[in-house]
Amino acid sequence: MTLLRATWTNAISRVFGAFASRKHPYLIQLAINRLYVKFTRVDLSKFEPISHYKSLNELFTRELKYQREFSKDPTAVISPCDSLVSDQGKIEEGKAYQIKGFDYSIEELLTNHVEKEDFELLEGGDYINFYLSPKDYHRYHVPMDMKVLRVIHVPGALYPVNFKYLRKVPSLFVKNERVIVEALDMSNRLFYIVLVGALNVGKMTLNFEPKIDTNIDLVRDIRLFEYEEDEVVLNKGAELGMFMMGSTIVMFFEKDFVDLEDKKGKSVRFADVIATKRS
Repeated sequence: MTLLRATWTNAISRVFGAFASRKHPYLIQLAINRLYVKFTRVDLSKFEPISHYKSLNELFTRELKYQREFSKDPTAVISPCDSLVSDQGKIEEGKAYQIKGFDYSIEELLTNHVEKEDFELLEGGDYINFYLSPKDYHRYHVPMDMKVLRVIHVPGALYPVNFKYLRKVPSLFVKNERVIVEALDMSNRLFYIVLVGALNVGKMTLNFEPKIDTNIDLVRDIRLFEYEEDEVVLNKGAELGMFMMGSTIVMFFEKDFVDLEDKKGKSVRFADVIATKRS
């Protein structure tokens, strides 16, 4: 039953993605954009006017009109996105929470392509979940200067990731399609950025790895991309990629790496400080 349901969620997402990518005649597209903005309460005050966007996908993936300022302090970790922090806390017994009362295995989420020693580094570390609703800015950014070690693309279902489903589907993040970025900060401390797919998220992208192609099918094998430490170095604040519709980002930090600020249940914006690195 799960596979059948997952297949339908993926199919629905592909159909919606095709509709969202279509450029309709000007007046029709303007009406679609206005309905979407009104229904989801999108705030376009920091973006181009509604008539600028030639498709729903252009509206979803809108660029900021002006660059946001962020802390240049190398110990400051910034939010990668505009979102609601749905949960945060300590990693205990290899588990984190998608929402209070619903835990999941980090090992299952990250797959067996991650070294055992790396899982051990995460034990006692920190996690934080960012939920991007349909009204949010859908691009995500680099939270600190970092060196990318590998990217793991895991095909899967596309269940919604709203609070209703987080309380309904156990280990939802493990079931959904995801793109895992394994990275080091400039002091060689380990962390992960996990992009979790969701219903109607036709695509997740990474600017530095154009081979990532999401929401294709459920049976394709996990895809692994590996890099030398000095091959992909990204600067804090740089654009990392985008969701085409709302979804979730989860970050994991090795033990004694950061002190998270208390953001649980609060809205954050890309560039807000969410943590401070320990010396």
